[in-house]
Amino acid sequence: MTGENFAATRQLLGTVVAVQANFYRVQLDQEDGEMREIREIREQDPAHLPYPPLLLCTRRTRLKKIGQQVMVGDRVVVEEPDWAGGRGAIADVLPRQSELDRPAIANVNQILLVFAVADPPLEPYQLSRFLIKAESTGLDVLLCLNKSDLISQHEQQQISDRLLGWGYQPIFISVKDGINTDQATRYLSNKITVIAGPSGVGKSSLINTLIDSLQLRVGEVSGKLARGRHTTRHIELFKLPSGGMLADTPGFNQPDMDCIPEELIHYFPEARKRLAVASCRFSDCLHRDEPECAVRGDWERYEHYLEFLDAAIAHQAQLHQQGDPESTMKLKSKGKGQSQYEPKLESKKYRRISRKTQLQDLQELYRDEE
Repeated sequence: MTGENFAATRQLLGTVVAVQANFYRVQLDQEDGEMREIREIREQDPAHLPYPPLLLCTRRTRLKKIGQQVMVGDRVVVEEPDWAGGRGAIADVLPRQSELDRPAIANVNQILLVFAVADPPLEPYQLSRFLIKAESTGLDVLLCLNKSDLISQHEQQQISDRLLGWGYQPIFISVKDGINTDQATRYLSNKITVIAGPSGVGKSSLINTLIDSLQLRVGEVSGKLARGRHTTRHIELFKLPSGGMLADTPGFNQPDMDCIPEELIHYFPEARKRLAVASCRFSDCLHRDEPECAVRGDWERYEHYLEFLDAAIAHQAQLHQQGDPESTMKLKSKGKGQSQYEPKLESKKYRRISRKTQLQDLQELYRDEE
């Protein structure tokens, strides 16, 4: 359906840029037919309505009944716009091109990983963990290394050579001195990008540089822990001047290793390179002690792989235990055909003894006394 058809039925197209409780902030497309009405309102009161317009919307009850969730990044149909009040209603959600669960965001094109080369120091294991999590999404991964003004050119070259061995070409930037930030901007144009990385590496500062109108809260690095303090509280899409949108995500220190163990090896570019020219003897090879393995060998992140593999196997075992009816979980009906697993309670510790059981115990006690 075209923008003119939406306008004819007083329906508009837009992108959800933030979710607040049961309300959704929707950035409307600039090419929709009702933009004439908006421009007329702005001519009367330029400060009243932003352009392109941003509406605070609710979700139609029909969407709630069919279980249709609305996520940040969703392309949505908005109807019954109230320009004066800045309100509207989401009538439909268009099919998603991609979807992430952590962070919960839709239609992302790429992930921008931001790390610092100093203050806090670059930790290869932590960087590797973030890269694996990013690779597991199937999206393009762009690596930016901030605070490059704090190290020498020789140190930069050493880090670059090391990461090239991993399969990545990093961009060295300095938000403070404005080094190579324009180069990063070119990669973000006309795309929806999720920016991620540990706290304190300069993600919010980078966003403030890329979008002059924003002033996100910036935290300092903890001197005691040599780690950044968490400053981002929720997911929000910000429109870039050069086109495209950038999503700041809440900082986290250790992404979960919740991938399938057999798929983990494919999230290492250097391992993919080995598998492209050779194959393992066994199709279900986990690349540990199996004979004639094409992956196992002398490459830097192999030890990281083994640690991540143990974490992924433990996660899968936990999921299997939860799905096993004979485990410590029980399947409980929640009504309306829905059910979910809940932990089984220890009978002696939590469950109340039934009156029937109490009566039986009393009868047995009387018999013993007689």
